[in-house]
Amino acid sequence: MKTVPRLTLEDAKLMIQAAEKKAQEIEVDMDIAIVDDGGNLLMFQRMDNARITSITIAIDKAFTAGAARKSTRAYGEVSGPGSPAFGINSSIQGRFMIFAGGLPIFIDEHPVGGIGCSSGSPDQDEVVAQAGIEALMASI
Repeated sequence: MKTVPRLTLEDAKLMIQAAEKKAQEIEVDMDIAIVDDGGNLLMFQRMDNARITSITIAIDKAFTAGAARKSTRAYGEVSGPGSPAFGINSSIQGRFMIFAGGLPIFIDEHPVGGIGCSSGSPDQDEVVAQAGIEALMASI
């Protein structure tokens, strides 16, 4: 039998706190979502002035990164016309995100979930998501 690491609620809380802190540092309120390795929502937080329209986007970025085990930026780079993943953003009822800000989470090379952030620019979203991952890695 295999034993694999799993994200816990405490892990998700730690990541949300770190992501929120980074969002405050860059002065962009964010929608932040954490999912498990199957893309199921573990935790979501909407900062006070985060965009209402970004709620679903953050959740879907986390879903894409966690379930597909690849960053949403990477999918965006290969999803243009004529590219190998062209049209992927229309799969799974449009849940597949191709905008930066969704990152997969790995522990000891095992996929354990994803984090998705939205409300800033794609680069800002990704920086905030990365802060969440870095906090998790520092705690292990």
